[in-house]
Amino acid sequence: MHQQRISDSRLSNLCAQAIIAAFERYQQRHHEIIHRARKRFETMDWHGLQADAAERLDLYREIIGEIATEIQELLADRREDKLIWAGLKAVYSGLITGRNDWELAETFFNSVTRRIFTTVGVDIQIEFVDTDFETPPTQARQPIYRSYHSTGGNLHLIRGILKDYPFSAPYPNLENDAVTATTIIEAHLREIGALKIIDRVEVVDAVFYRGKSAHIVGRIFSGTHIFPLVLVLMNETGGIFLDAVLLTENEASIVFSFTRASFHVAVERPYDLVQFLKSVMPRKRLAELYISIGFHKHGKTELFRDIFHHLARSDGQFVVAPGKKGMVMIVFTLPGYDVVFKLIRDKSAYPKKISRQTVLDKYKLVFLHDRAGRMVDAQEFEYLQFEKSRFSEELLEELKTEAKKTVEFDGDNVIIKHAYIERRVIPLDIYAAQAELDSAKAAIIDYGNAIKDLAASNIFTGDMLLKNFGVTRHGRVVFYDYDELCMITECNFRNPPKAPSLDEELSSEPWFSIAENDIFPTEFRHFLGLGGVLLQTFYQHHEDLFSVEFWKHLQERIESGEIIHIFPYPLKKRLQLPPSQQ
Repeated sequence: MHQQRISDSRLSNLCAQAIIAAFERYQQRHHEIIHRARKRFETMDWHGLQADAAERLDLYREIIGEIATEIQELLADRREDKLIWAGLKAVYSGLITGRNDWELAETFFNSVTRRIFTTVGVDIQIEFVDTDFETPPTQARQPIYRSYHSTGGNLHLIRGILKDYPFSAPYPNLENDAVTATTIIEAHLREIGALKIIDRVEVVDAVFYRGKSAHIVGRIFSGTHIFPLVLVLMNETGGIFLDAVLLTENEASIVFSFTRASFHVAVERPYDLVQFLKSVMPRKRLAELYISIGFHKHGKTELFRDIFHHLARSDGQFVVAPGKKGMVMIVFTLPGYDVVFKLIRDKSAYPKKISRQTVLDKYKLVFLHDRAGRMVDAQEFEYLQFEKSRFSEELLEELKTEAKKTVEFDGDNVIIKHAYIERRVIPLDIYAAQAELDSAKAAIIDYGNAIKDLAASNIFTGDMLLKNFGVTRHGRVVFYDYDELCMITECNFRNPPKAPSLDEELSSEPWFSIAENDIFPTEFRHFLGLGGVLLQTFYQHHEDLFSVEFWKHLQERIESGEIIHIFPYPLKKRLQLPPSQQ
C-alpha cells in the first residue's frame, strides 16, 4: 500500500517548523559562543577568544547547510513549487511574530531559500524582501540600557558605572580611573559648551568584547547635548585598567568601523541595541551596526535593502569608479551613494596572473581574519538584477567585454552573478595628489601605520601601491585590494645578495634566484609611488619598514603565539601604563 502523499499545506507547515527549529539551534549556539567572551577577558585567554570568533563565523554556514539539506529532503519532488514556498513563508512569518530577534529570523529564512533556489534578483513569494513588520512585533521587557542620574556629582556617577560592571579579575586602580574619566568628560563638556553637570548617562547593559579589550558603551546627556561614551578596559598582568575614554561620534564610529572584527556582545533584542548605537552614530548604516555586533548575514540584508531603496528614490547611473582601473577587478559605483561594486575580471590584466579562485580565496581569508581596522569589509552577493538603463555606456561596454563570466544581459536587465560590495573610500593616490599638503602628509604617515597594523595581524599586503589603499571620512588609511595579500608567516624576508659585477647589478632582470614567497624589504621604496616631501615624510616615520629585521622580528612574535592588539584609537588617547608596567 502506497504511503499517503502529504498535502501542500501540511508540508509547508512541517518545513516552516523545521526552519524555525534550525534558527533556534543557530541562536543557541551563537549565544553559547558569545557568553564565553567575559571569561576569556577575565582570564586573558586571547587565543580562546580568537578561536570563538572563527567558530562564530563558520556557524551560520554550517547550520544553513544542514537545514537546506533537510528541507530539500522533505519537499522532494516539490522542492521548487512556489505555492508551497509561499505558504511556507506565511506560516514561518507567523511563527516568528513573538520573537525578539524576528529580523534575524527573516534573514535566516532568506538564506535557506537562496541556498535551495538560484534566485535572480528577488522573489517576494519566497523571500522577505522587506521585513514583514513595519514596527517591532514584540515589546522589550526591559530597556537595553541602564540609566544613571547625577545626584551625587559627576565623579560619583562615573564611579558608579565602573563599579556596576565588575569582573572576577582584579581592578586595582578603579578609583583613580574614575577620577581620570571624570576629568576627561568634564573637559569635553567645557569644549562643546555644555553644562558642567551631567544630567544622566544611559549605558548598554551588555559589555562589548573584542581583541584584548572590553568596552562599556553608552550616551551622555547634558542639557541639550547628547554624545557617546565609550570606556575601554584592558586586562593585563596586574589587573584590569581603563585604557581610553572616547566621547565623540567620530571616535565611536571608528571603534565600530567596517574595517574591524565584530564585537562579542550578549543581546536579547539586537534591534534595540542597533537603534541605541544609531542614536550616537547617526551616520552609520544599519547594515554596518548589525555587522559590528556579529550579525553579518542580517547586515548584508540591510545593505541590500538600503541599496534598492536608494535606487528607487534616485535616477543616477552606475559609473566606472574614479581612479586607476584595477587589473583584477572591475569597480563601479553610484554617484551620491558611498559603496563600490567589485566584479572579478574574466582575465587579469598583464602582468598579473591571478585566477578567479585565487581572488575568491583571498576575500574569504579577509572575511575570516581579524581586519585590524585596516581592511574594508566586503559583502558577497550573487545574482543581483538591475535595469540596464541604470548603467553608463562606458560601464556597460566594460562589463560586456571584461566580465562575460560574471554578467548576463536579459532584455532590459543586467544580471550580476557575483559581486563584492564595499564602502567607498578615496583612493590614496588621488588623495595624496589632491589634498592639502598637511592632510596628504598625515595620510602618508597613516599609510605606513596601516601596513604595520596589518603586519601585526599577520597580513602582508603584497602590492603596496597607493592605489590599493584608500582614505575614509575619518582620515584613516585602509586597504582594499586583496588579490596579492598573504600571511606574514608565509613570507621569507631577505636582503638581495651583493652583485658580483656592475653589469649584473644594473641589469633589469634579477641575476639571482627568487622563490615565490621571497620578499625584499629594501626594494619596497621602488613600489610606493611617492616622491618629494611625501617620500621624505614616509621615511621619517616608517624607515623601519625597509629593513629585513623589522619583518623578521614581527614574524618571530607571531610565530611564538603572541597576539598583538591593534588599538582603534591613536596611542595618545591611551590614559596610562597598565598596572604591570607602573
